[in-house]
Amino acid sequence: MASSCSTQLDEIENHDELTPLEKHVMFFDINKDGIINPWETYQGLRKLGRSIFRSVLGAVLVHLVFSGKTRPGKWPHPLFPIVIKNIKYAIHGSDSHTYDSEGRFVPEKFEEIFKKHAHENSEYLTSKEVDELLKKNREPKDYFGWLNARTDWRVLFDVGKNKDGVLTKE
Repeated sequence: MASSCSTQLDEIENHDELTPLEKHVMFFDINKDGIINPWETYQGLRKLGRSIFRSVLGAVLVHLVFSGKTRPGKWPHPLFPIVIKNIKYAIHGSDSHTYDSEGRFVPEKFEEIFKKHAHENSEYLTSKEVDELLKKNREPKDYFGWLNARTDWRVLFDVGKNKDGVLTKE
Protein backbone atom coordinates (compact mmCIF):
# COMPACT_ATOMS: atom_id res chain seq x y z
CA MET A 1 0.00 0.00 0.00
CA ALA A 2 2.74 2.46 0.94
CA SER A 3 4.58 1.62 -2.27
CA SER A 4 1.59 2.42 -4.50
CA CYS A 5 0.97 5.63 -2.56
CA SER A 6 4.59 6.79 -2.95
CA THR A 7 4.50 5.88 -6.66
CA GLN A 8 1.37 8.00 -7.07
CA LEU A 9 3.01 10.91 -5.24
CA ASP A 10 6.13 10.55 -7.42
CA GLU A 11 3.95 10.75 -10.54
CA ILE A 12 2.16 13.83 -9.20
CA GLU A 13 5.47 15.53 -8.41
CA ASN A 14 6.92 14.55 -11.81
CA HIS A 15 4.41 16.28 -14.07
CA ASP A 16 6.06 14.80 -17.19
CA GLU A 17 4.37 11.45 -16.47
CA LEU A 18 0.89 12.95 -16.14
CA THR A 19 -1.53 13.18 -19.05
CA PRO A 20 -2.62 16.67 -20.09
CA LEU A 21 -6.04 16.05 -18.53
CA GLU A 22 -4.41 15.07 -15.23
CA LYS A 23 -2.25 18.21 -15.38
CA HIS A 24 -5.40 20.22 -16.13
CA VAL A 25 -7.18 19.10 -12.96
CA MET A 26 -4.02 19.32 -10.79
CA PHE A 27 -4.94 22.98 -10.28
CA PHE A 28 -7.58 21.78 -7.83
CA ASP A 29 -5.25 19.42 -5.91
CA ILE A 30 -4.18 22.01 -3.37
CA ASN A 31 -2.11 19.65 -1.21
CA LYS A 32 -0.68 17.77 -4.24
CA ASP A 33 -1.53 14.30 -2.94
CA GLY A 34 -3.15 13.04 -6.16
CA ILE A 35 -6.65 13.26 -4.70
CA ILE A 36 -9.00 16.21 -5.01
CA ASN A 37 -11.38 16.66 -2.10
CA PRO A 38 -14.49 18.87 -2.22
CA TRP A 39 -12.88 21.59 -0.08
CA GLU A 40 -9.98 21.75 -2.56
CA THR A 41 -12.40 22.17 -5.46
CA TYR A 42 -14.14 24.91 -3.47
CA GLN A 43 -10.79 26.69 -2.91
CA GLY A 44 -9.89 26.33 -6.59
CA LEU A 45 -13.22 27.76 -7.73
CA ARG A 46 -12.79 30.69 -5.34
CA LYS A 47 -9.29 31.30 -6.78
CA LEU A 48 -10.94 31.40 -10.21
CA GLY A 49 -13.22 34.17 -8.99
CA ARG A 50 -16.42 32.21 -8.41
CA SER A 51 -18.77 33.39 -5.66
CA ILE A 52 -19.05 31.48 -2.40
CA PHE A 53 -22.44 30.07 -3.44
CA ARG A 54 -21.25 28.95 -6.90
CA SER A 55 -18.06 27.50 -5.41
CA VAL A 56 -19.97 25.44 -2.84
CA LEU A 57 -22.53 24.30 -5.41
CA GLY A 58 -19.81 23.50 -7.96
CA ALA A 59 -17.75 21.51 -5.48
CA VAL A 60 -20.74 19.48 -4.34
CA LEU A 61 -21.95 18.72 -7.86
CA VAL A 62 -18.51 17.94 -9.30
CA HIS A 63 -17.71 15.50 -6.52
CA LEU A 64 -21.12 13.83 -6.53
CA VAL A 65 -20.79 13.21 -10.26
CA PHE A 66 -17.09 12.38 -10.67
CA SER A 67 -15.95 10.73 -7.44
CA GLY A 68 -17.49 7.36 -8.22
CA LYS A 69 -16.16 7.43 -11.76
CA THR A 70 -12.59 8.01 -10.63
CA ARG A 71 -12.82 5.34 -7.94
CA PRO A 72 -14.06 2.41 -10.08
CA GLY A 73 -15.01 -0.75 -8.24
CA LYS A 74 -14.81 0.84 -4.80
CA TRP A 75 -17.54 1.55 -2.31
CA PRO A 76 -18.74 5.14 -2.20
CA HIS A 77 -16.54 7.28 0.00
CA PRO A 78 -18.26 9.71 2.39
CA LEU A 79 -15.95 12.57 1.33
CA PHE A 80 -16.43 11.97 -2.42
CA PRO A 81 -12.75 12.32 -3.43
CA ILE A 82 -11.66 12.51 -7.07
CA VAL A 83 -8.59 10.41 -7.91
CA ILE A 84 -6.49 12.32 -10.43
CA LYS A 85 -4.80 9.27 -11.99
CA ASN A 86 -8.30 8.00 -12.92
CA ILE A 87 -9.71 11.30 -14.21
CA LYS A 88 -9.92 9.84 -17.72
CA TYR A 89 -12.87 7.76 -16.48
CA ALA A 90 -14.77 10.98 -15.80
CA ILE A 91 -14.81 12.09 -19.45
CA HIS A 92 -18.47 12.47 -20.36
CA GLY A 93 -20.45 12.32 -23.57
CA SER A 94 -21.46 15.34 -25.64
CA ASP A 95 -18.09 17.00 -25.04
CA SER A 96 -15.68 18.60 -27.50
CA HIS A 97 -13.26 15.63 -27.60
CA THR A 98 -10.25 17.89 -27.02
CA TYR A 99 -9.09 15.18 -24.60
CA ASP A 100 -9.12 11.58 -25.83
CA SER A 101 -10.20 8.55 -23.81
CA GLU A 102 -6.74 8.35 -22.21
CA GLY A 103 -6.70 12.02 -21.16
CA ARG A 104 -4.33 13.19 -23.90
CA PHE A 105 -4.89 16.63 -25.43
CA VAL A 106 -5.90 16.51 -29.11
CA PRO A 107 -4.76 19.79 -30.72
CA GLU A 108 -6.64 19.06 -33.95
CA LYS A 109 -9.95 18.90 -32.06
CA PHE A 110 -9.12 22.14 -30.27
CA GLU A 111 -8.43 23.90 -33.57
CA GLU A 112 -11.57 22.36 -35.06
CA ILE A 113 -13.66 24.12 -32.40
CA PHE A 114 -12.50 27.50 -33.67
CA LYS A 115 -12.72 26.54 -37.36
CA LYS A 116 -16.32 25.38 -36.95
CA HIS A 117 -17.69 27.81 -34.38
CA ALA A 118 -15.65 31.02 -34.30
CA HIS A 119 -17.67 32.93 -36.90
CA GLU A 120 -17.04 36.47 -35.69
CA ASN A 121 -13.26 36.05 -35.37
CA SER A 122 -11.14 32.88 -35.76
CA GLU A 123 -9.19 33.70 -32.58
CA TYR A 124 -12.07 33.74 -30.09
CA LEU A 125 -15.53 32.45 -29.25
CA THR A 126 -18.50 34.55 -28.22
CA SER A 127 -21.10 33.31 -25.75
CA LYS A 128 -23.49 32.65 -28.64
CA GLU A 129 -20.80 30.61 -30.45
CA VAL A 130 -20.20 28.52 -27.32
CA ASP A 131 -23.94 27.80 -27.20
CA GLU A 132 -23.78 26.71 -30.86
CA LEU A 133 -20.81 24.45 -30.10
CA LEU A 134 -22.72 22.82 -27.26
CA LYS A 135 -25.76 22.17 -29.46
CA LYS A 136 -23.65 20.69 -32.28
CA ASN A 137 -21.78 18.36 -29.89
CA ARG A 138 -24.90 16.93 -28.28
CA GLU A 139 -25.17 13.17 -28.50
CA PRO A 140 -28.81 11.99 -28.81
CA LYS A 141 -30.55 11.47 -25.45
CA ASP A 142 -27.31 12.09 -23.52
CA TYR A 143 -28.92 14.50 -21.07
CA PHE A 144 -26.24 13.93 -18.44
CA GLY A 145 -23.52 14.68 -21.00
CA TRP A 146 -25.36 17.80 -22.19
CA LEU A 147 -25.54 19.13 -18.64
CA ASN A 148 -21.88 18.35 -17.94
CA ALA A 149 -20.70 19.91 -21.21
CA ARG A 150 -22.77 23.01 -20.61
CA THR A 151 -21.47 23.36 -17.07
CA ASP A 152 -17.84 22.86 -18.19
CA TRP A 153 -18.09 25.42 -20.99
CA ARG A 154 -20.07 27.99 -18.99
CA VAL A 155 -17.53 27.91 -16.16
CA LEU A 156 -14.68 28.10 -18.69
CA PHE A 157 -16.34 30.99 -20.49
CA ASP A 158 -17.16 32.92 -17.30
CA VAL A 159 -13.66 32.47 -15.89
CA GLY A 160 -11.71 32.75 -19.14
CA LYS A 161 -13.43 35.54 -21.03
CA ASN A 162 -11.40 38.67 -21.58
CA LYS A 163 -12.39 42.31 -20.99
CA ASP A 164 -14.31 42.25 -24.30
CA GLY A 165 -16.44 39.33 -23.11
CA VAL A 166 -15.02 36.72 -25.48
CA LEU A 167 -13.09 33.48 -24.93
CA THR A 168 -9.79 33.59 -26.80
CA LYS A 169 -7.72 30.59 -27.89
CA GLU A 170 -5.13 31.56 -25.34
